[in-house]
Amino acid sequence: MKPEETVDYNIKVAWHAISRMYNAQAAQHDITTSIGFVLLNIDPDLGTPATKIAPLLGLETRSLTRILRSLEEKGLIYKQPDAQDKRSVRIFLTELGMEKKEISRQTVRHFNLKIREKVTQTQLDTFFKVASQITGMIEGRALFEDFELKSQRQETSA
Repeated sequence: MKPEETVDYNIKVAWHAISRMYNAQAAQHDITTSIGFVLLNIDPDLGTPATKIAPLLGLETRSLTRILRSLEEKGLIYKQPDAQDKRSVRIFLTELGMEKKEISRQTVRHFNLKIREKVTQTQLDTFFKVASQITGMIEGRALFEDFELKSQRQETSA
């Protein structure tokens, strides 16, 4: 099977193209794609618990910690103890953070509008359904239950 015939290759190539495009746009505003996505997931009025952001973006906690530190250093966010749960920290946007969030929102919106100009709703519905199925299979962790590496070794040595 050629790489371009595999599901993972096509997803990876598409995501890298999207990521490069978003990073080129973000760089014009002194942010990155990761920063933009984090900003998009912070409630502008109530803030967002720090513990809720990583799962929303599929990030490891360590990665989010680095991004939040960078956001704080750039003056895009500030942290406050949660009013109800003093053990928890809420992330709030600064005025500059709100500006960068709006830029991120407009960029994502523009990308989606341009895609919808060229890709039919039926095609998008199919794409969303397939992507959801793939994600569900991966998150179900049963994808490799029936996979035996030993049997593959026997086939290649034969």
